[in-house]
Amino acid sequence: MAVVEALTGRTVVADGKELLYFSGTSYLGMCKNSQLEALIYEGSKSYGTTYSSSRNSNLKLAVYDEAEDMLAALAGAEAALTFSSGYLAGQALIRTIAKGQTFIYAPDAHPAVWRTAADANHQDYTSWVASLPESIKHSRGEVVLVMNSVDPLRAKKYDFSWVSQLPTNRNITLVVDDSHGFGLLGDNGAGVYPALKKLAKLNVELIVVASMGKALGIAGGVVLGPSSRINSLRKSPYFVGGSPAPPAYLYAFVHAQDTFAQARQQLERNVLQFQQLVSGCGFFDCFDSYPVFYTKEHSLYYALEEDVIISCFSYPDPESEPITRVVLNSLHTSEDIAFLAAKIEKYRVGEKLVR
Repeated sequence: MAVVEALTGRTVVADGKELLYFSGTSYLGMCKNSQLEALIYEGSKSYGTTYSSSRNSNLKLAVYDEAEDMLAALAGAEAALTFSSGYLAGQALIRTIAKGQTFIYAPDAHPAVWRTAADANHQDYTSWVASLPESIKHSRGEVVLVMNSVDPLRAKKYDFSWVSQLPTNRNITLVVDDSHGFGLLGDNGAGVYPALKKLAKLNVELIVVASMGKALGIAGGVVLGPSSRINSLRKSPYFVGGSPAPPAYLYAFVHAQDTFAQARQQLERNVLQFQQLVSGCGFFDCFDSYPVFYTKEHSLYYALEEDVIISCFSYPDPESEPITRVVLNSLHTSEDIAFLAAKIEKYRVGEKLVR
């Protein structure tokens, strides 16, 4: 594991050497975007570095309503509520859903939306979908389905067509963690909410939870859904007792929409370039313009580590097989991507000769 002394978004400094960095989840490069940094600084002049109070106190900051209205409009949801992190947003939601319901977890749902570690499910997604009708049929009470919007580890796009086929004689809550899609995928970064909204029938309550700290680079999390659900969350101890998202960051979110749009366009160009350069090597799983490229060639990490850091770690536990990925972001230059592709091609030729 490299010990990092500095991180610029496209490179890292480790052991005194600068390396290209193709890992992490700052897909739009907002971790080092100068325009976003300036807006955060501007917001801090009005609101300070943090808001050390409860959102339910007798003082109300206008920026929270402004940001939440914008978030709801972006996704096409009735309402939105922000929290200090995506993890807290997920836990607040899951722990305030009424007791007595049956929870059915999809494969690899994020711990942010677990009740306990026993909720972890590493079943194949296609098999899970096939078994879902029977699982719902034999469940008691109302049903809560919990899942991710995409598989960011293995770069897989989930098929949600089954949502339109859910039974209409049961009340169903569909909870989707869109942390790796919100701000990145869909029209204007709206994420998965609009597509699921079109598929969900009247008996299905759709709720999306997401971290804003990945694609958007905003310190906070959000829950999107019906006004009744958001109003209930607003009264929960997890919201009342928790520190809110820093208002300076939400100020930056409100005023950074053009910055996000430009970064998404640049990322699409970067992804297209990389896809074209590595299309013949046969190493990677990817989809659409998603900036994650999964490979089973785990030794690629070691072949690149002199000049390039990619993502490689064991998951879901230390004894598991590594998850190895190349992750692009908007800060990468055309030269960065060409350099990486050339290194991968050199590895491919070498491996082919060895085999």
